[in-house]
Amino acid sequence: MNHPKASPFSKIEQHVGLSKITIAYSRPSAKGRILFGNQPNGEPGLVPNGRIWRVGANESTKISFSTAVIIDGKTLPKGTYALYAFPEEDLWEITFHKNITHWGDGRSNYNAEEDALRIKVVPSHKKDFQETFLISFDNINHNGASMHLNWGTTQITIPLTFDTKSIMQEQIDEMLSTEPTAQTYYEIARYYQEQGMKAKEALGFVDKAIKMDGDTYFFHRVKSLLLADLKKYKEAIKASEISMKLAEKEGKDEFVRLNKNDINSWKALQTKNR
Repeated sequence: MNHPKASPFSKIEQHVGLSKITIAYSRPSAKGRILFGNQPNGEPGLVPNGRIWRVGANESTKISFSTAVIIDGKTLPKGTYALYAFPEEDLWEITFHKNITHWGDGRSNYNAEEDALRIKVVPSHKKDFQETFLISFDNINHNGASMHLNWGTTQITIPLTFDTKSIMQEQIDEMLSTEPTAQTYYEIARYYQEQGMKAKEALGFVDKAIKMDGDTYFFHRVKSLLLADLKKYKEAIKASEISMKLAEKEGKDEFVRLNKNDINSWKALQTKNR
């Protein structure tokens, strides 16, 4: 018979740069219980110190990475792992386990030699109480994110880092080896500009995009930003003015404002550097 679960299943996906993290886990609730450590009478809480925990309920929590990830300075290959924890009062150990066949935490079947990676994490404590166990992500950018395990007032934070630049460069090299379009050149130039890298090379790409596909406000917008990165403010202002006029024609008010603000900033820099 199908019936409601006390710890309902949840599945989350989080994209970080060009990588995807997938987590499948069940979410138990506190229900007034002491979660970690010992109860006031000295008896162990729901998750005793030193004992393996499945980081959730029911089946073991599974975490998948679509690309290799760097955790605590160590590289974990792409793949799916069982996520386990060994809580202690002042220091937790988190393990990414290669054997994903165990039910729950595995207990006597768990073999530390099958760990793909084990790290140590200092728990933090929050004022807000998390009733239902939650895994979440924060501080997300192109190259990483913080994964949080939250339950009760305890929070475990695990920084994840991805080599997005190398992944992206592989894609760029492949795109340039075929028949790149104006959009291809523009997207490469925009990526380099956003990452603050290869400004001269990116400027050449955006010029090719403009030559191939004519004037667009977003082509000239990226060109102006690249010129400013190269401290060529006079040329940056000219490109930004073209972008602003084209944006006005298409009713893109946001880009009109962005260009106006940049033009004023670059004019001020010109005056300052004289």
